[in-house]
Amino acid sequence: MTSKTSLFFPVEDDLKLLRNNLKSLVGTRHPILSAAAEHLFDAGGKHIRPAIVLLVSKATMLEGDITPHHRRLAEITEMIHTASLVHDDIVDEAVLRRNVPTVNSLFDNRIAVLAGDFLFAQSSWYLANLDNLQVVKLLSEVIRDFAEGEISQGINRFDTSLTLDSYLDKSYYKTASLIANSAKSATILSNSSLDIINSIYTYGRCLGLAFQIVDDILDFTSPTKVLGKPAGSDLINGNITAPVLFAMEETPYLAKLIEREFNQEKDIEKALAIVAESKGIQRSQELAKYYALLAIEQLDCLKPSPFSQSLTELVNYVLDRLY
Repeated sequence: MTSKTSLFFPVEDDLKLLRNNLKSLVGTRHPILSAAAEHLFDAGGKHIRPAIVLLVSKATMLEGDITPHHRRLAEITEMIHTASLVHDDIVDEAVLRRNVPTVNSLFDNRIAVLAGDFLFAQSSWYLANLDNLQVVKLLSEVIRDFAEGEISQGINRFDTSLTLDSYLDKSYYKTASLIANSAKSATILSNSSLDIINSIYTYGRCLGLAFQIVDDILDFTSPTKVLGKPAGSDLINGNITAPVLFAMEETPYLAKLIEREFNQEKDIEKALAIVAESKGIQRSQELAKYYALLAIEQLDCLKPSPFSQSLTELVNYVLDRLY
């Protein structure tokens, strides 16, 4: 199994620089918000999204070093991602993320909302200073997609009529949009050809969808101490994911349990057992592999290098999380 550490070795020095820069980018004018942001940046994140930006940047700039704008894009990407996590935790009323207390549990919801908004605002300011309208539009679209994904998830809680296509749309908004559009932005900053720009966008989209599907599988298969939240918490909160959609096809009774919002004794235990005993996990794994293979195919547009190799291995790393 490929480790995250070895996977990002080609950009490890760049990631160290990024980690050092993130706290300074938040600023110190608002001590409470800065403390909340520092807590987030210290919470042991994998920095997968900025690593993708850096790897794509270097893979498309083989003839020279990447620019300060590439590096700033990676930092902006992590700030946007972190802001979205803060808002996610508020909506989900989560007390832990990565086994670390969430901002809303350490401070309160009011401070957490402001901290998330502040990070979005700061990232937007730095984004505007890249002076590239196309990149500004792409990353602004990501922020909009986050909001649309959260609204969609909130409206569709306990809605058993959700289709697989709707689930994939929601997964794009919540996860794949940032990966796809930040990777695409890196190729634009590299002045890449249109073919490369489009292929890298598709790579990010497919990787992001595979990543989210794997996350939704792990919600059922990983213990709390690994996942950092109770197993099955998405289903308990009424969020219909791929394993549940496939399980409902096999066992329609699961839909009844969900529709009554688990209001009878042992409903949750029954629902979790139905998912575990169905082919929902297996079919979700196959769906994740399908998007993973599509992602790898897109990398044919890049010249061979340690950076393009890491982008390929990253796809395998996402699937390896299942085992």
